[in-house]
Amino acid sequence: MSIQRLHLSKRYCEAVIHQKTVYLSGQVPEKTVNLPAYEQTQEVLELIDNLLREAGTHKDNILTAQIFLADMADYDAMNRAWDEWVARDNAPCRATVEARLADPRWKVEIVITAKV
Repeated sequence: MSIQRLHLSKRYCEAVIHQKTVYLSGQVPEKTVNLPAYEQTQEVLELIDNLLREAGTHKDNILTAQIFLADMADYDAMNRAWDEWVARDNAPCRATVEARLADPRWKVEIVITAKV
């Protein structure tokens, strides 16, 4: 089986497609790094939508989501953005944990696995 990599760099790629499954790297805010968690989550979810579209799928096909928050105090704000975005009849398995993120300005990082 072939492996397709999207947006490959020296260190990592944004997505890997293998056997009708797409695995996204952790998506983090790019433009909203100085905004609150709600806005950062909205941007990250938009980035996820774009990568899923590029991989030939969409959010209704998400199997799992791993959400990393720099501070669990942002859990409600992140959930507000998530609830506005997620397909209610197709919500994926999900885990949310607090973690120190690579850039101290990031409030959220989301990792997705979806069916293609």
